[in-house]
Amino acid sequence: MKKITIEAKAKINLTLDVLYKRPDGYHEVESIMQTVSLKDWIFLKLIPGPAIELSSNCQELPRDERNLAYKAARLMMEEYQLDAGMAIHIDKNIPIGAGLAGGSADAAAVILGINEMFQLNRPREELMALGKKIGADVPFCIAGKTALARGIGEKILPLKPLSNFGLVLAKPPYYVSTQEVYSRLNVKTIQKRPDTPAMMEHIEQRDIGEIASGLCNVLEEVTLKLYPELELIKQHLISHGALGSLMSGSGPTVFGLFESARDAERAAEKIGLDGNEIFVCKMQ
Repeated sequence: MKKITIEAKAKINLTLDVLYKRPDGYHEVESIMQTVSLKDWIFLKLIPGPAIELSSNCQELPRDERNLAYKAARLMMEEYQLDAGMAIHIDKNIPIGAGLAGGSADAAAVILGINEMFQLNRPREELMALGKKIGADVPFCIAGKTALARGIGEKILPLKPLSNFGLVLAKPPYYVSTQEVYSRLNVKTIQKRPDTPAMMEHIEQRDIGEIASGLCNVLEEVTLKLYPELELIKQHLISHGALGSLMSGSGPTVFGLFESARDAERAAEKIGLDGNEIFVCKMQ
């Protein structure tokens, strides 16, 4: 197979709890993650020699080792001793630095794409372990759908998949540093934590009302103090019919949860959050 096209789906966090800081400097987390229909497209093509060439419609995207998709291609070639070069084109739709794991999704797509192109037939668990070397969200992006992530995010427990519930994502016109947010978080003084077992039960029952009520991200305590307008966006989404609203990851993207994609589309037509990028999508 000389070329392949793979979709790279964004993720949101339905819950995000930070339990403690580990001796290795990382934080132990517990998070229920969900893939959504907002996605990048990754085009892989074999080229002569060991080179990796990366291009994109997004000018801000790095074209070298700083790019997680580039890292993923290099890792796969070294790990499986692939005697080939790879051209990667990323058609970018997921905003950069948004808390939606766009870079991790791209890396996951490259890993899955190369596994298929070369007919490596490596098991998903092995590819997820490789993905962990690139970034904490990559294993989940390889697994996809609905899952509980533990450790630094690499221990994945699949849950009953949620699908077709509507979402409106609002991305303010700035980036948030994940490193800064974690450095400012005091685990001992967290006011409100998610009830993860209860949320898992609500997901099992597909109880959208209880899922909406259980949305909780402890990183909001830090990011919303730095950017208080995010709280206003959350309230704005709820006032336009969202059953619940939450910041994804370390921010700044905020999502509103709706019973259907049509409800989300209707709300988005009226929301009018000037200065924010608005995306209507659904859980997948």
